[in-house]
Amino acid sequence: MHEIRKNALNRRLCVAPMMDWTDRHCRVFHRNLAPNALLFTEMITAEAIIHGNLNQLIGHDPVEHPLALQLGGSNPETLAMAVGQASDKGFSEINLNVGCPSDRVRNGQFGACLMAKPKLVAECCQSMIAASNIPVTVKCRIGIDDMDEEQGLDRFVDLVADVGVQVFYLHARKAWLNGLSPKENRDIPPLKYDRARRLARRRNDLSIVLNGGLETVDQISAESTGFSGVMLGRAAYRMPYLLTAVSEVFFAASPPSRREVVDAMAEYADRMEKTRVPLRNITRHMLGLYAGQRGAKHWRRQLGENARLSDDGGAFIRKISDECEELAARLAK
Repeated sequence: MHEIRKNALNRRLCVAPMMDWTDRHCRVFHRNLAPNALLFTEMITAEAIIHGNLNQLIGHDPVEHPLALQLGGSNPETLAMAVGQASDKGFSEINLNVGCPSDRVRNGQFGACLMAKPKLVAECCQSMIAASNIPVTVKCRIGIDDMDEEQGLDRFVDLVADVGVQVFYLHARKAWLNGLSPKENRDIPPLKYDRARRLARRRNDLSIVLNGGLETVDQISAESTGFSGVMLGRAAYRMPYLLTAVSEVFFAASPPSRREVVDAMAEYADRMEKTRVPLRNITRHMLGLYAGQRGAKHWRRQLGENARLSDDGGAFIRKISDECEELAARLAK
């Protein structure tokens, strides 16, 4: 077995991956908002890694580091092959998704349904660990369907930890695979932070990162107690500037202004334009930057409707930001 690299990553703030959303442009945007956050790729199947175009699937800009690769799969040999192919691409860790409740993932026999098969998950992780010296981690729920949230979760974590997994990203609500849609699974099953905290106390030899329903700085600060870190999901996409406030609390980092983020992304857009990346592929991730501020509606409408028509890259982003600032100044009088 390979010697596992010392797991020294700072996971106090992580940004959860979202399928069909967390591409390389999104991650560059989040990195400009939160320089110390651990970012993730969207979930990529092991089969895709083995048979697909690696540059298209997992290519990334060095500015995105530290970056975790999230894999989906349930075959130990296939996952090990995927890890072997990706292990020299600069990722800080490789994460196995055992939490996604979507039908597409479930039909592929991976994601949250694997919580019912802890021995198989342990076998998968053991094979992944043997294939590389990059840390292997797991993202999971507190349970699925009728699984017992106490004994079931403890058994799952203990079995997987026994093969060498030291880090669990724990979404603090069940996934109901029978009876609820993926969208309903984000809201209807109750959040149980106390259950997650009991696991963190019982297994204080592990790193347990809290995920699920974290939306405000005060809430995040309060609920982070007892955990190795927090993972922000949809709030980081709807209200991305929240990442700067959380970074300030956790890392004493001076938050960049929205305009500084705009300027950084404008420079990035100019670089990407030279490689024929459409501007809208970048700006779609920036729609929430002014959320909660005067001028937010103008920003969102202009980027959402007109970025596809622009041929001047970063200049367009700066222009709309200027208009937002001017609009806010007028409304404030």
